[in-house]
Amino acid sequence: MPRLSEVIAALENLWPAERAESWDAVGTVVGDPDQEVTRVLFAVDPVQEIVDEAVKLDADLLVTHHPLYLRGTTTVAASHFKGRVVHTLIKNDIALHVAHTNADTADPGVSDALAGALDLRVVRPLVPDPADPSGRRGLGRICELDHPVTVRELAARAAARLPATAQGIRVAGDPETTVRTIAVSGGSGDSLFDAVRASGVDAFLTADLRHHPASEAVSHTPLALLDAAHWATEWPWCEQAAAQLDEVSDRHDWNLRVHVSKTVTDPWTSHSPSPGAPN
Repeated sequence: MPRLSEVIAALENLWPAERAESWDAVGTVVGDPDQEVTRVLFAVDPVQEIVDEAVKLDADLLVTHHPLYLRGTTTVAASHFKGRVVHTLIKNDIALHVAHTNADTADPGVSDALAGALDLRVVRPLVPDPADPSGRRGLGRICELDHPVTVRELAARAAARLPATAQGIRVAGDPETTVRTIAVSGGSGDSLFDAVRASGVDAFLTADLRHHPASEAVSHTPLALLDAAHWATEWPWCEQAAAQLDEVSDRHDWNLRVHVSKTVTDPWTSHSPSPGAPN
């Protein structure tokens, strides 16, 4: 039975903290290095609903993609919702570890998991990590499809393969355009438009696209945009990450029980289409 420090070392080997962006907050947030770990839960968000799930599961470690505290704080009082998360974790001897932008650029990373969920063949990173001589790490992925499909068909595939959310998949561009190559990036991706345009792909699937960058993107090029819910584009990483930890556990004979939360923590809960809106 491994100690938390051993499991954290394995997680840091998969997603080294030094590869996170300078503004990010990754690593272990709560936990006693000497506590034993038998059960691990992976999730996207460290919110109360997920922490309560970890308690019910009797997990010893919760691994999330999003940080609990991205900016500094002066209190972890339980009167605040994030402080209540900290109190619940400590009271139930549950550690919390975060892998965020260091998981985004990993090999395999968040965008590899997104591509895998859509049956896309990864060709290379969208924005390569200059520190990686193999050319496999980096932000986003350039992918190819096994056979050409229309934007409409690709959007339908994404809606069917990604976890269901109120948003579904929004599309910008001609739905009947043929797609052979596509860039994908889990999470917010409109800062990557320059790299997407330079790559020459037919489409870009990501999340949190804003009006002006999206409008400029489709005005300048025939690029099609597919905008999914942020949470939905990152959830496939949880399954990929859990499988990676399972492999480490088997190698070390730890016998960890690794779980993936299926709780939807996307903040949007319903959607009412405008009468007469394009489908």
